[in-house]
This record gives sequence, structure tokens and C-alpha cells, in this order.
Amino acid sequence: MTTIGEAIVRYLEERELPVVFGLPGVHTVELYRGLAQSKIRHVIARHEQGAGFMADGFARVSGQPGVAFVITGPGITNILTAMAQARSDSVPMLVVSSVNERAGLGSGLGHLHELPDQQGVCALVACRSEQVTSDAELMPALHGIYQDFATKRPAPMHLEVPLDVMGASFDQVLSAPDPKSPPVPGPELLKSAVGLLSRARKPVILAGGGARWAEDALLAVAEQLNAPVVQTINARGLMHGHPLTIPASASLEAVRDLLRVSDAILAVGTELGTTDYDIYRNGGLPELKHMVRIDICPDQLARHPADVTLCGVAADVLPLLSRALGEGRGAPDWGAEQAAETRVKAHAELPGDYAHQVEMLNCIRDSFPNSIIVGDSTQPIYAGNLYYDHDCAGGWFNSSVGYGALGYGIPAAIGAALAALDRQVVCITGDGGAQFTLPELMTALDEKLPIIFVIWNNAGYLEIETSMADANVEVVGCDPTPPDFEALAKACSMSFRRCENSTAGFSEALKSHKPADGPMIIEVDVPR
Repeated sequence: MTTIGEAIVRYLEERELPVVFGLPGVHTVELYRGLAQSKIRHVIARHEQGAGFMADGFARVSGQPGVAFVITGPGITNILTAMAQARSDSVPMLVVSSVNERAGLGSGLGHLHELPDQQGVCALVACRSEQVTSDAELMPALHGIYQDFATKRPAPMHLEVPLDVMGASFDQVLSAPDPKSPPVPGPELLKSAVGLLSRARKPVILAGGGARWAEDALLAVAEQLNAPVVQTINARGLMHGHPLTIPASASLEAVRDLLRVSDAILAVGTELGTTDYDIYRNGGLPELKHMVRIDICPDQLARHPADVTLCGVAADVLPLLSRALGEGRGAPDWGAEQAAETRVKAHAELPGDYAHQVEMLNCIRDSFPNSIIVGDSTQPIYAGNLYYDHDCAGGWFNSSVGYGALGYGIPAAIGAALAALDRQVVCITGDGGAQFTLPELMTALDEKLPIIFVIWNNAGYLEIETSMADANVEVVGCDPTPPDFEALAKACSMSFRRCENSTAGFSEALKSHKPADGPMIIEVDVPR
């Protein structure tokens, strides 16, 4: 007999899911029944929030949905923060949970892990939440979830199964059919987009996270239009070192000056959100004139005025646009010349110590080509979000914007490493943010992942302290005592290096890393 719990595992196996993150509990025993015999690798997190962040990091690097198994009640409420971060950054995630027996749902009788409406809680964050109450409902629920993954904006999804259903017999046909293809714009819309962009003499491309899987097509369109390409945070690494690349935030005045003089905008896979385009919230982003937008989400396309909207996945739509554009266009003295000028001015705009911190990031990139840098909310990440040119698409991401959850870096780096076992993963987190998820370091040890965990230790929440001082508010609560990270590394059986806040010292510490020794902690000592 196959149970419903086993059928879920087999369905995920049919989808060629290599890894699932989770913490088993008495309420998910039946979900784990078929896991040991499957090809799926189970990775034990130390907290459900960590499992969610691991699934997020895995999804961003692999392109597959990250999957987490959690228990009823606290398992769900613990993972909600990770789900919200995934929703904010358009990351595909599937959370599979148990829920109390059908007869007791919403009863308020004090059952273990009881919530008044667990599915209702999840539905506020997940873009789709399905409750399966019989074997006949399981395949339609899973098919619907994976159809949304294939054709809609990437997002967290939720599947819950009551305790009295999880172990019940599954007598349906187990199948994982190929989902339908996402939409593509028709020829008339493409013709309108080409007409607008072809008339432009000073076009600019805004590339968002939705373009990260479409680098070749983006490059082709950029060269055809001779258009500078401004990258949002989640697009960094696209067109690394190319003359048309501008790896700088549109919140900087140099980039805004470029947008002011442009006469056409092609926005690809970007929601035009404030954390990319107005992080200082000064309202200085100029009007984006004559805009063509490409996005998989029709709701997103409707949120900002645009002359032409092309609904579809960037990797599908950009090649169509490139073919329709034909030969190269645009003013020959516009693209590369303007991009170079903007890069210089944007870098010069970096405040305080940020230029030095970008050099620290360059040390990582140069020491480990094609590496993945996963960040939390900390100073070098803020600096890189303003200006940093990574050398591979999708190799730079962090949680300091969007939902902005602290504690993301350590577990997300674990998920990223499991999605790319042949690449170096470097996590950058502050001493404050690291303390949210320090126990997840042991997962990296269990899985023998050679991640470098960089702890930027300025002994507190410096960004928050500065904000309070700037607002003439007496600073309170910004100086949590950091642990002894050397002793912590020893307790976690990890190698350890401490260095001063200098590129030379940091570079030497990076070079001391031996992947065969597993994970490593580097503490950067930053005087207050």
C-alpha cells in the first residue's frame, strides 16, 4: 500500500527534486515514511526558519523550487518569515506541512500545535495554499502548484495534509505531467515594442531578477539597441565587465541622471520597487518615459504605467524581441560611452567606507571566480547593493532589501551550496544578523559543505545605530554582545581566521581556506 505521505515524496522524486529541507516531528512521521528509500537528500535544519531560508538559497541557484517539510503549528509560524522573503524576491518555494485532524480543525479544543486557521495564516503569505483532505485531492493540488511554478511569478506555495489523512491509502494514479508553457506576447505587441525601441536614440535597459536566466538574450538586445544596462540587486552578475553594464543602484544620482536623459526604457523582470530604485526614499527617481516592460506577472505589469507590456518569461520574450529588432540600432556614441561615465560617477557616489567594502567584495570575486556570494543585512552587503559587478549571473543575492529578514545569510548559503556543489559559496553576515541563525552552522558541518562564513564584526547594529543618531534619537538596543567567534568555530569543528578590515588581510584569510576541511569562519574585526 502507498500512503498519501509516500505519494507526496514520490511526486517530488518524479520532479527530480534532489534535496528537501526540514525538521521531522511527530506530526510529520507519515510524510517521512518514503523519504529514506527515495533519491531525495534530506537536510536537517536546526529551526524551520532556517529550513525555509535554505530552500530559498537552493531555489535561487538551481532554478528549481526549494522544498521544506515542517510540522503543524509552530513549524508553520516559524517558516513564515522565510516564505515572506521568498515572496518579496520572487523565489519559488514549496512548504509541505501537516495540520491537525479534520474533525478538530478550528475547534479551539487545545490540540497540540493548534492554530485557529493554519491554512488561512499561510494563505496570507503563500501565493497558493492547498489543503488535501482525501487521496483524490492530492494530484490536482500538486499539479496546480507546479503549474503555477511553471507559468506564473515565482513565489512560495503551501501544501498541508491533516494528520488523519497523511497516512491514509493513496489509490489514485501517481503522475507528474509536464506543466503548460508560460505565455508569450503576440506579434502585434512585439511590433509595438520594436517600434518604440527602434525610434529611440538614447535607450536604457533596466534588468531585474527576472532576467537572471536570460543573459545571452539580454546581451543580444542590449547590443542591438546599444543601450546601457542598469542592474538591480538580483540581476548583478549579468554581462559582467561588458562595456554596456552598469552594476549600480538606480537609487544613486548618477544612474538617475542617465534615466533622465534617456528617451526609451526597456524594463526586464523588475518590479521597479523602492529597495532598488529609491532606497533612500527621497522620491528622486525620474519619470520613466516611453517604457516597454517584460514580466511574467500581469498584476505586476499593471502596477506602473508603460507604453507596451509584454507578459512572459524574460528567457522566452527577449529572444523574440531580439529577432524582431533585427540589425543593431541606437546612437553609436550613446551606449558604451554613457555606461562608462555612469559607472565612474556612481562609484564616486558611494558613501563613507563603502568603496573600501566593495574592494573587499572584489577580493572574494577575484579569489573565487564564478563563486556565489550570499548576504545578510550588513555593511559590505549594503555597499555591494549600491555598486558591485559580480562575475556570474545569480551569484549575488541577499536579504537586506525587499522583506529584509535578518538571519538569512547562513542558512541560505547552505541551500546555495547544495544546489552548486562544484562552486565556492561565501556567506557575508554581520555579528548581529549571524546570531539569528548561528545553530544552522552545524548543518553546513553535517553536510560537509566548504562554505566560507564571513562575519563582519562591528559589535552591534551599526546601521540602526547610525539611523537613530541621524534622527536625534538616543541610541538604545544597538549593542548586543557578539559571541567569541573563534570559540564558536572550535565548538562547531570549523577552521577559523580573524583579520583586520583591510583588503590585504582579508585576501590572505580567503586564500587560507581549504575546501577539503569543510566550512570555515572568517571574522573581520571592524573597529566601531
